[in-house]
Amino acid sequence: MRSDHGLVTADIQVSAAGLTPERVLSRLEWCVIRRLDGRLQGDYRTLFRGPGIDVADLREYQPYDDVRHIDWNVTARTGVPHVREYDEDREVTTWLLLDRSPSMGFGPIERRKHQVVAEVAATMAQLLTRSGNRIGAVLFDAGIEQTIAPSHGRNQVLRILSAVMQEPGSRQAAAPAGRRTWLRRRRNRADLRAAASAPQITDLGGPLRAAFGIARRRSLVVIVSDFVSKPGWGRPLALLARRHDVLPIQVMDRRESELPDVGMVYVEDAETGEQIFVNTSDTAFQRRLRAAADARQAALVEAARSAGTDLYTVGTDEDLVRAIARIADLRKRARRGSQHASQQSLRGPR
Repeated sequence: MRSDHGLVTADIQVSAAGLTPERVLSRLEWCVIRRLDGRLQGDYRTLFRGPGIDVADLREYQPYDDVRHIDWNVTARTGVPHVREYDEDREVTTWLLLDRSPSMGFGPIERRKHQVVAEVAATMAQLLTRSGNRIGAVLFDAGIEQTIAPSHGRNQVLRILSAVMQEPGSRQAAAPAGRRTWLRRRRNRADLRAAASAPQITDLGGPLRAAFGIARRRSLVVIVSDFVSKPGWGRPLALLARRHDVLPIQVMDRRESELPDVGMVYVEDAETGEQIFVNTSDTAFQRRLRAAADARQAALVEAARSAGTDLYTVGTDEDLVRAIARIADLRKRARRGSQHASQQSLRGPR
């Protein structure tokens, strides 16, 4: 069943009762990956892998080609600039950093944000592993929930999908060692319950620093999150981007900036549990909400740009095929732009 937007969410609800990881992956392969193969015709590979070192072909120079790829011997022999084309590097390890915080439970019941995370993770994992690439995952909440070592094959995709299909916040992140010692020493059930129920705000900087330590070789690091986090994650992201190819994907829902007009309601912060009473019919409140959401989004985009990456978005009401195709196209344009800038810098001022 499809919506007016052409979504396939009714076919791939990852948390629907009775759906196993195997069934979810099969539906994704049929509804998403087959369409990607037909629509992008291999261009999605530029989303995941960079250029390799093996020369595949020669062709005439085109605007925005990297001048470092010019074959000067062929250029001198033909009198026409030619560039080398390289086989893409297929030995790339990918790390998925997947947000499992309570805020990921927001969204329409048929497709909440954590379901989009599962769809994106499974789709990318399947596209990569079927070409023999290794893929690992780091699931995080207020802390690191689980680390899945890199491997390849369909079983690895199912392993990642099984972990991410669980409801966000269903597992408690491990407490610091000192805190665990204190709790064992007290042996007080009331204290244990209080410690478990204390609000823990997501800190995206922690998983980013963990990924920097885990990924030793140059890798592709895909961050799938709503980026609702404590501040200060910009520097770890910049350090990660210096060594690795980083792809931040923000999962969004339009209701975060535009509440439906349902009168007086309580709204709750999923991260802290704080509740406030608001009037959704108040146009002034709606304007303030929109302004605050726009300001936050602008700050996120600027933080990612300052770290040397671009922030890409996927909406809960967006078709996954169109979203991945759009991200691939934007990535391709960004690379062409960087190559053009590099070319201009090598040429120097006129």
